[in-house]
Amino acid sequence: MSEETKLPVESEYLAARDDIVQRVLDSQPADEYLYDLAELFKVFGDSTRIRILYALFESELCVGDMAQLLGISQSAVSHQLKILKDSKLVKFRREGKIIFYMLDDDHVRTMLSMGMEHVEE
Repeated sequence: MSEETKLPVESEYLAARDDIVQRVLDSQPADEYLYDLAELFKVFGDSTRIRILYALFESELCVGDMAQLLGISQSAVSHQLKILKDSKLVKFRREGKIIFYMLDDDHVRTMLSMGMEHVEE
């Protein structure tokens, strides 16, 4: 079979694929959303932050609780909590002088659950 015979078949195949590629391209979120999603997933790239999130999955906690639980300094916990707050993964409430942290919403709980499910497969 000569190259000339293959070209129309390949050309038809590529034209059909162009439609698929265009459909997928049209369904893609805007670049800014993809960037924000990538930034969110970066937050999950630190095991200390993951440990904090899983602790908060179980209960709201203050910085002292988390420091004791994780075996790290309160300063280290506070640093990680700032990143988690800035990413809207945790929120807090004040009770007198004590600040209690909790997961921001059910989306965070779902992300953690699904992530663990994926890892356990």
